[in-house]
Amino acid sequence: MTEDGPDPFTNMFEAPAKFARALFAPMSAASANAPLTPEDMQHWAEVGTKLQSMWMEYQAEQMANPQALAPYFDPSRWMRMAEDWYRQMPIADPAQQQALMQEGMALWQQVLGQYGLGADGQPVAEGEPDLPRKDRRFADPRWRAHPAYALIHQTYLFLAERVAEMVDRMEGLSDDKREQLRFSTRAITEAASPSNFPLLNPVVMERTLETRGDNLVKGMEHLLADLRRGQLSHTDASAFTLGENIAVTPGKVVHETPLYQLIQYSPTTEEAMATPLVIFPPWINRFYILDLNAKKSFVRWAVDQGVTVFMVSWKSADASMKDVIWDDYVRGQIDAIDHIRERLDAKSVHTIGYCVAGTTLAATLALLYRRGEQDKVKSATFFTAQVDFEKAGELLNFVDDNQLGMVKAMSADGYLDGRYMAATFNLLRGTDLIWNYVVNNYLLGEDYPAFDLLHWNGDVTNLPAKWHQQYLRDLYRDNKLVEADALSVDNTPIDLGIVETPTYVQAGKEDHIAPAESVWKITEHFRGPLKFVLAGSGHIAGVVNPPEAGKYQYWTNDGAPRSLAEFREGAEEHPGSWWPDWVDWLRAQDDETVPAKGKRKPGGRGDKVIEDAPGRYVATR
Repeated sequence: MTEDGPDPFTNMFEAPAKFARALFAPMSAASANAPLTPEDMQHWAEVGTKLQSMWMEYQAEQMANPQALAPYFDPSRWMRMAEDWYRQMPIADPAQQQALMQEGMALWQQVLGQYGLGADGQPVAEGEPDLPRKDRRFADPRWRAHPAYALIHQTYLFLAERVAEMVDRMEGLSDDKREQLRFSTRAITEAASPSNFPLLNPVVMERTLETRGDNLVKGMEHLLADLRRGQLSHTDASAFTLGENIAVTPGKVVHETPLYQLIQYSPTTEEAMATPLVIFPPWINRFYILDLNAKKSFVRWAVDQGVTVFMVSWKSADASMKDVIWDDYVRGQIDAIDHIRERLDAKSVHTIGYCVAGTTLAATLALLYRRGEQDKVKSATFFTAQVDFEKAGELLNFVDDNQLGMVKAMSADGYLDGRYMAATFNLLRGTDLIWNYVVNNYLLGEDYPAFDLLHWNGDVTNLPAKWHQQYLRDLYRDNKLVEADALSVDNTPIDLGIVETPTYVQAGKEDHIAPAESVWKITEHFRGPLKFVLAGSGHIAGVVNPPEAGKYQYWTNDGAPRSLAEFREGAEEHPGSWWPDWVDWLRAQDDETVPAKGKRKPGGRGDKVIEDAPGRYVATR
């Protein structure tokens, strides 16, 4: 102490000393108020022993079968990704580090000052601290109730913000490389969030103290179960059974090939539209996203509108499908169309293509036009489907030569394990679909919810390796589908510009898999009458939105917009689901009806069918 106040030595260490006392104060208070009993100490020792033995058992399994771990779960792969990212980033530059240090110290002073721990010794402000950065991962009041946790998450948000800005300012990067670096930066900073680490997360620490570590034991059980299955769990899979509480709309499998089963659903009306409908779902997922349950089912709703509905159920790939290519899926769509026409003695069919099956449907239409067989299809509807991949969004980050090579290496048996695709799609929304579940299920030890949509999301399908490589290379990377005759399918050149089929196109306003701007581009290639509808929400909820739910909204524009921006400027907003708008459009294409009898009722007298819906293929793994 000097006459002028504290000496420099005291000044240097006073604030850190205050901070250290504040940091450990809750633990000290907890110990004082509830000292550990012998039973507590024994319980904590048992928890530690359980965690260690569980991990050792898993390690022994891996030593016995090193191939059991899915390659995309391999931690070394993600470490290499982080190292590559660090080498590209200017954060390694000493000048950048110095600037970050100075800004960081200013932030620390700003945050600590609100808790009376700043250099100026300000008293603690009344009410909740007003921290400079907000993020829903840290919305729980416990992140602000203590200066240590406030400092931890505010520093993280500051650093994440600055490294994202560095990517934007870096010189000499092409647009695609900058976008790829943005994606990597976000993935790495999301993974580095303090919310994902138990000692840095006050919510986890409080739960751990409350349960005396039992949450960590339960979380370890969840983690090891996921490691063994090679896939992150989002829901309680045991809560759902195909045909019982998911995929429940009554129907029969009426046709089958090695590639797909064709389901016809039983009518619920006396009259049905004369022209039947066939739905082509994406084969990267199970078809029952459109038949989750009675309240959410697009299939059941369409049947109740008097539509004769057929659904294609694609087979999950195995080694027998190693030579399957895109041509086979186009031929499969045509085969389904022909079978329905013959079965019901119908001149044509309405079609729906969802996502990748919509991309394929566009090629199917072009092929039929080139062969003069376009009258087989009365209309085409596209759910969140892309044909022009110029603006295909973040999935473009997975189609460079390195990524394609990695995918090929994972497909040694002739098919790509569907868990890889699930991990890829989860990575597009890492905070929501990965780290949220890491915290809840691994750290907090919470039970999995019984949520049908999440169950479907994790019910993966395998993909034929040749087809997948072809799709990523020719369509996503090289965008050949929109070049006239640049691709041939079934020995027939493909030109989307000759397609005149009446078309209904639905896009999701918040779709991160098939961005609305990318879906819009189909309007620049087809020549026939086309109605574009922009639905609220994203790739799934924007499609699966029954009218009874009264959720979201959709937009239409009866003018002649030349871009999505012009569409939005002149669009009319409608509350609720777009499904009724679609069925009105469908009836406008052909309003003839017929009695819903004979083979319109699958499995009736004299009608040979294969099995009940939802069939075997949807259950294969």
